[in-house]
Amino acid sequence: MKLGFIGTGNMASAIMGGVIKKGIVTPEDIIGADLYAPGRERVKEQFKIEVTADNKEAVRKADVIFLSVKPQFYEDVICGIKEEVRPEQIIITIAPGKTLAWLRDQFGKDVKLVRCMPNTPALVGEGMTAACPNEWISDEDLDTVKGILESFSCVEIVPERLMDTVTAVSGSSPAFVFMFIEAMADSAVCCGMPRKQAYKFAAQAVLGSAKMVMETGKHPGELKDMVCSPAGTTIGGVRVLEQMGFRSAVFEAVKEAEEISRSL
Repeated sequence: MKLGFIGTGNMASAIMGGVIKKGIVTPEDIIGADLYAPGRERVKEQFKIEVTADNKEAVRKADVIFLSVKPQFYEDVICGIKEEVRPEQIIITIAPGKTLAWLRDQFGKDVKLVRCMPNTPALVGEGMTAACPNEWISDEDLDTVKGILESFSCVEIVPERLMDTVTAVSGSSPAFVFMFIEAMADSAVCCGMPRKQAYKFAAQAVLGSAKMVMETGKHPGELKDMVCSPAGTTIGGVRVLEQMGFRSAVFEAVKEAEEISRSL
C-alpha cells in the first residue's frame, strides 16, 4: 500500500510518523506533495520519504491519498488532481466543514471518500479521530483506513451530522485544555512554584485524570466526588469554579466552536 499526502504540515507529519512507527508502511511507501519547498524538505529529512512539488505525481503513485491542506485550498487542489484519481483509490480528507456531498461535487464523479477529523494530540500519538465514509467505501476499505488512523489516534466511526460536534469537542478542545493547564501553572507560580515545575504538575494532573476517565469507565462526576473530601481543599476549589461559571464557560466554548464549524 502506497500513501500519498497533498500537504506536508503538522497533521500530515503526525500521520506519517504514526504509520511508520507502527509498521503499517515503510518510508519508501509514502510520497508527500507540497508546493512549499521547506515543508516538503522537512518531511523528507525527518521521515526519509519521497517528496514532490507535483500533486498529480502523488496521486498517480498512491493507493490512499490524504488531502492535508487547509480547507480554503481544497477546491483548487481537487480541481488540479481530479482527473488523476482512479476508481479504486481512497481519498481521506481532514478539513472541517467540507461535507461528503461537497467533496463529491468537486471531484465531479463517484470517488471513495472518507471524511476525518483528527486533532493535534495526534502529534504525540494520542489523537482522537472521527471518520465518516461515503457509500463507495467497502468494509475492507474502511478497515484499511481505520488501521492507518489508529496508528496515531483512537478512532470512532460517526454519522456525518456529528462531524461539526466532533470538530468542537475534540478538534478545538485541546486549545481549551492548554489554557486550563496554563492557568493552573500560573497560579502555582503565583504560590511560589518554579514555572517549569508548575507546568509539569499541571499537565500530568490533566493527563492522569483523563486516563482515569478512559480506563475506569466511571462517570467524570463520580471521579470528581472521589477527590472531594468534606470541608477539604478540593471541594473548596470546586465551589469557586462553580461560582465563576467554569462548566458554563466550557459548555459555551464547545457550542461556539460547533456553530462556527457548521458555518464553514
